[in-house]
Amino acid sequence: MILLVAATEAELCGHPGLVCGVGPVEAALTTAAALAGERPRAVVHVGVAGARRESGLEVLDVVVGSKSVYEDLVTARKLAPTSLLPDPGLLGAARAALPSAHVLPIGTTGKVGGASGCKVEAMEGFAVLRAAALAGVPAVEIRSISNFVEDARATWRLAEAIGVLEDAIPRLLAELSQ
Repeated sequence: MILLVAATEAELCGHPGLVCGVGPVEAALTTAAALAGERPRAVVHVGVAGARRESGLEVLDVVVGSKSVYEDLVTARKLAPTSLLPDPGLLGAARAALPSAHVLPIGTTGKVGGASGCKVEAMEGFAVLRAAALAGVPAVEIRSISNFVEDARATWRLAEAIGVLEDAIPRLLAELSQ
């Protein structure tokens, strides 16, 4: 079984999965609790994200995480893990299923605009991938860009970005079930 994880029900796009909640704390706790109760073959974390205007990305682009970076904990001293790589097999499957997707690091931050080292930011990715890593379950993060982080929230294209996920998720799940 593949566990599809998203922050909100809308981001699951009608597929069965785990709603982990918004933000890194909720995502980590909910995902860890779910993985303590079941042992999926893989975790696929999907959702919307923001991109920096200078990133070269466009709103509604798809991004496959080449690395997940916990931006809120990046410090000069190594206090805890701050980055994780996705499972190589899952990354390859995501690239095959979504050939036009960009493969880039995705920053996790609890604050909109809080990622300084990554061109793409969201609020749950590192938390979900860290919970999966601690449980020994391979994981990957897939995001649809809904906005530029510098723009007012009223301009964010959340419904359209979720529509992009609605198209991407079945292709991704089909590739992973081969």
